[in-house]
Amino acid sequence: MLIYLATGNAHKAEEFSRLLRAHNLHDIEIKTAVALGGMPHVPEDTGTFVGNARQKALALRKRAPATAWVMSDDSGLCCDALNDAPGVETANYAGPAAPAAAHRAKLLAALCNTPEPLRSAYFFCLLFLISPEGAEYVTTGSCGGFILREERGSDGFGYDPIFSAKGTDCSFAELPSEDKDRLSHRGHAFAALAHWLRG
Repeated sequence: MLIYLATGNAHKAEEFSRLLRAHNLHDIEIKTAVALGGMPHVPEDTGTFVGNARQKALALRKRAPATAWVMSDDSGLCCDALNDAPGVETANYAGPAAPAAAHRAKLLAALCNTPEPLRSAYFFCLLFLISPEGAEYVTTGSCGGFILREERGSDGFGYDPIFSAKGTDCSFAELPSEDKDRLSHRGHAFAALAHWLRG
């Protein structure tokens, strides 16, 4: 089984490859959109995680071989004190072309006067899979925690340095990869997908 991942994000591709191995799905291979000439531009303007994920998957489906599967994900960080912002706009929070550090800085600034009990947040992930026949499948996962006061750690990507998951005393960027995969929103969404694939 060959799955093309609808992303240009090398970190996500690496994470999904680790998750495949962790779930012993050795008969599945994941390739990124780079193998198909790159990810087509997708506006991600639906206002929903499922809508954005579906847009990305359908865009890459047009480039993928007829026998291949296509998978996309749309993820976001939702902060309770900000009415679930940045949410579906997580990747564009500080502007479409802004680097990850700018997104983190904007979020920390938005929460600078928010006391610890109100800094709760959760990561959400929606995986969207399209079969060679065009059937569509969706799984979701989430990870609760809180927003730190400052960045910690050098691993991970995106908002990882300022998010601490429940039950840990460190940021996602300080966790070993296998621990993050076990706890993360993407890990939970993929676990549900792995269960379905074995099904």
